[in-house]
Amino acid sequence: MKKILLIAGIFSFSFFWAQKNQNYLQIGYSSMCCGTPSPDPVMTYLSQFQKKNKTKAFEVYRQSGLGREGEFNLYIGIDKLSKTQKTNFIKGLHSAISSQNSKRNQSSDGTVNFEKTTVITKADLGNARNLTIYKK
Repeated sequence: MKKILLIAGIFSFSFFWAQKNQNYLQIGYSSMCCGTPSPDPVMTYLSQFQKKNKTKAFEVYRQSGLGREGEFNLYIGIDKLSKTQKTNFIKGLHSAISSQNSKRNQSSDGTVNFEKTTVITKADLGNARNLTIYKK
């Protein structure tokens, strides 16, 4: 009986203290006339940052169904990063998104929107519809 209680206690302790992201950055992909831009530059930046800083994989969610031409949002979990890593990550992400927006065709390509000061919480994501884990 003691062993069962001990195992149950260890399991519940590890489940309760498991790392879960509570804060997310939001990146919006909007369309002009011919669909949304590719998320590849952002995902490439995520993988490069992860390799360079030897961090665990980012938790990324995708919210689809936001418009008629495939508009969507990406939410990137940032709780696993230290304070300096968060600052560097946000600066680099903003740079990658600015670069992608500057290279787009102004008359037909959509834009990537990113507010570096806006943080979305887990509670906000709980109310979001069409939310899936992003895998690429």
